[in-house]
Amino acid sequence: MSNPAETTSKRPLRVAIVGAGPAGVYAADILTKSNGVKDGDFEVSIDLFEAYPAPYGLIRYGVAPDHPRIKGIVNALHKVLDRGDIRFLGNVTYGRDLTLHDFRAFYDAVIFSTGAIKDADLAIPGVDLGGSFGGADFVSWYDGHPDVPRDWPLDAKEIAVIGNGNVALDVARMLVKHPDELLTTEIPDNVYQGLKNSPVTDVHVFGRRGPAQVKFTPLELRELSHMKDVDIVLYPEDFEFDEASDDAIRSNNQIKTMVNTLTNWLVEEHAEAEEPSSRRLHLHFLHSPVKIYQDPDDGGSGRVAGIKFERMELDGTGNVKGTGEFVDYPVQAVYRAIGYHGSPLDELEYNAKRGVIPNEGGRVLDADGNPVPGIYATGWIKRGPVGLIGHTKGDALETIGFLLEDRLTLPPAQNPDPQAIIDLLQERGIEFTTWEGWIKLDAHEAALGAAWTEGGTGTDGPAAVVRERIKVVPREEMINISRA
Repeated sequence: MSNPAETTSKRPLRVAIVGAGPAGVYAADILTKSNGVKDGDFEVSIDLFEAYPAPYGLIRYGVAPDHPRIKGIVNALHKVLDRGDIRFLGNVTYGRDLTLHDFRAFYDAVIFSTGAIKDADLAIPGVDLGGSFGGADFVSWYDGHPDVPRDWPLDAKEIAVIGNGNVALDVARMLVKHPDELLTTEIPDNVYQGLKNSPVTDVHVFGRRGPAQVKFTPLELRELSHMKDVDIVLYPEDFEFDEASDDAIRSNNQIKTMVNTLTNWLVEEHAEAEEPSSRRLHLHFLHSPVKIYQDPDDGGSGRVAGIKFERMELDGTGNVKGTGEFVDYPVQAVYRAIGYHGSPLDELEYNAKRGVIPNEGGRVLDADGNPVPGIYATGWIKRGPVGLIGHTKGDALETIGFLLEDRLTLPPAQNPDPQAIIDLLQERGIEFTTWEGWIKLDAHEAALGAAWTEGGTGTDGPAAVVRERIKVVPREEMINISRA
């Protein structure tokens, strides 16, 4: 039997990364630029697997199309994958198309960067009523996820969004923004048409704590003020600050900026007497959801008619406690945007409470808490859905550091030939896509945008708008274009 150290020193280190979102791409990039590789001590051969036919994961299917940073992030990820030293293999699903046994046979190490795509649970009565939705599901719809229905029930005039993070702001903004403003983005045509027919007039965003404890960021908050014909509505009774809030404002420039923005809006709102807009975005603080309810007189339709909250107050530490005062808001839809949750992966341990793969610094652990040789994790499936995309780089750096530390003791792949995994995929009839295929799809989507711009075709929106691209939604169409 060969010695692992001897085997890996004579050939490139073969690494599979499962998940081609920012976490996976950053891990691949860091590994290719590691000191050992740069110094010529050893070589690496990396395959980046993705369940979707296209790369970028969360950036393509988890961020609002008008997100101010999205183009810059996509460009950065594109540059990494376009170098040619990382092989992209899309439309390959772990646990269905390839098993852990398969990966072990062809690679010395496997890094899981599958992220978190499901909504965190909200344990209150009425959460299963018609018109109660998960924010992550709505994000998947408006981002043109290939595996969700093309239609979304947008029939509510008054809507509640529960959550005080960036996803809650994205959801609220997409619900209340006039869709013609989205035509400059890659928004799919079915999404534009659905939003255009929405009767919405008021969207209410609710957070449990005060303005100094919100989890969104200044850029996303300020983006709200750029919407046309949408008034931002705030409430003086929600602006409560305790000692911990004051400390946070003094010590954290980001919190200070957001509190100043919110308080300025509050002052401006009550000072102006302009013509009211046709839509309103309400920001509420110190509201804890208690119950989603239906109208008892509507004949048992099982649909949302309103939501009840308990008013909260700060306790001096920045946390909150109930006041015993309850308030009802009549709404016809509720969107839960209180966070994401990771999903279990075949043949690996899973912490259901945290939604992560148990690990120590990225080394995946077995049921006894011992590291599983050659198996690693990075991104949200490693640490949970917290932090911004930038935090993912530091996360990947830690994981890659441990992988390199383990390099000479990794169990060697039985067949490290890069062609072997391609042969297996073809043998199983898996229609995998490649980076060259993504370049084709990318160009196709850009061409759709150019054709729309020239002729105003595809929607009944204003023809003068310049569209950089229109996203292709059906999986089979994406595959056919990529593999043509």
